[in-house]
Amino acid sequence: MDRRVTCLNCMDGRVQLPVLTWIKSNYPIDYVDVITEAGMDGVLAKQEDISEILRSIKVSINLNKSTKIFIVGHHDCRGNPVDVKLHRDEIHLAAERLKKEWPNHEVIGLWVNNTWNVERVSVQ
Repeated sequence: MDRRVTCLNCMDGRVQLPVLTWIKSNYPIDYVDVITEAGMDGVLAKQEDISEILRSIKVSINLNKSTKIFIVGHHDCRGNPVDVKLHRDEIHLAAERLKKEWPNHEVIGLWVNNTWNVERVSVQ
């Protein structure tokens, strides 16, 4: 069976490859299901209605058997133009929110810094 995880990332193309490479380098997985939204960390932390994102996560978990959830925020995000501290806070809030929905899944927050390197910043 394929080993899969779910990644909730910004739609910004600059962060896709660094994040996918980091996840595959740090976890023994075959595939990453990627769900994107402009400023994903802010959307998950602040928006009340995230039903479409939750629907996609359910497909990834229930049908594709994803075992972990990653939430990504990044430097120079145009969809969520806030400072680094607020990004990190929002990643943590988003992770807490999703952990309530999927208590048996590890939820991991990632930050892509100004040199496009990935850092683990939150684990729920």
